[in-house]
Amino acid sequence: MNYPSLFSPLKVGPYQLNHRLALAPLTRMRAAKPSLAPRPLNAEYYAQRATPGGLLIAEASPVTETGFGSPGVPGIYTEQQISGWREVVDAVHARGGIIFLQLWHVGRVSHSSFQPDGVLPVAPSAVPIADLRTATADGKAVPYETPRALETSEIPGVVDAYRQAAKNALEAGFDGVEVHGANGYLIEQFLQSHTNLRTDRYGGSIPNRTRFLMEVTQAVVDVWGADRVGVRLSPYGVANGSGESDPMPLYTYAVEQLGLLGLAYLHFIEPRSSGAGRAEVNHQNVPSAMVLFRPIWKGVLITAGGFTGEAADAAIRDGHADAVAFGRIFISNPDLPRRLQRGFPLTPYNRATFYGGDVAGYTDYPEHNELEQA
Repeated sequence: MNYPSLFSPLKVGPYQLNHRLALAPLTRMRAAKPSLAPRPLNAEYYAQRATPGGLLIAEASPVTETGFGSPGVPGIYTEQQISGWREVVDAVHARGGIIFLQLWHVGRVSHSSFQPDGVLPVAPSAVPIADLRTATADGKAVPYETPRALETSEIPGVVDAYRQAAKNALEAGFDGVEVHGANGYLIEQFLQSHTNLRTDRYGGSIPNRTRFLMEVTQAVVDVWGADRVGVRLSPYGVANGSGESDPMPLYTYAVEQLGLLGLAYLHFIEPRSSGAGRAEVNHQNVPSAMVLFRPIWKGVLITAGGFTGEAADAAIRDGHADAVAFGRIFISNPDLPRRLQRGFPLTPYNRATFYGGDVAGYTDYPEHNELEQA
């Protein structure tokens, strides 16, 4: 057997995993339109990647209709969407898999064409994403708009949207949920000083900027119990105009506060892969989130970002992480755990089919056929 550390058991919350190789949450833009509900094709995709005792983290799903910034992504705020997700969950459970749903609000990483009645996207402060372009709902490339700053009185309503989405995920049958606090989306916009210029209780000091993350996480914990909730962070990420000049004080505080809750896991995106769908950020000498924060985080730590089987096994063996989430290579290898464990060759992915479309590049990647190879 290859990679004995990666293929050793692990307890995550109440769940016993048979191996430590997880599916990372991956936006694929293949929900039904206009309902934005998962459809049978999505259930097939997740079932293909399910293994007995294997953890799948389903793609980021907006908690409210104001939380969208991309076409064709599934939501988790209507009955139709709940029903669609239930089919996905049932398909994964039929294969013995464990599946969490990632809860999402993009904040300023949106455009008015995606918003109800064409209003501006919301954010902690009216700070646009500079020097980057976005796509409108009809596919035109345009500069990002300046978002509207949320009023203090509106923030509890956004927290409530996460709470309701957590209830909806529970109704859909998921095994847990992950709060998306990474990649420059709404929660990270509150965390970071260049996107949060507020002067109320949600801005200024590090505890104030961390308040929204903690309120959202607590609301979700109130629904699920802490041991079935994870949080994803990207301390050194540069996606979607994010990036804190000195991340350690901010993220040390955030990780310490999250550590008091008894969560199922903390999920880091390593800086080398912080592009969130853009080209890889394979800088040399970038810091390692898992190495920096492992001494602070006492619970289960999942890391992600361009890992090979060898690197994943080493991260677990050396105690830097407890599990590793794979993304792009899991897209093109639906039987990735089996391939890595048995040393079978990997199918390369086709980046052009990552976002949108139908079957091609989604459910048509074959499993490795030993007889065919022989």
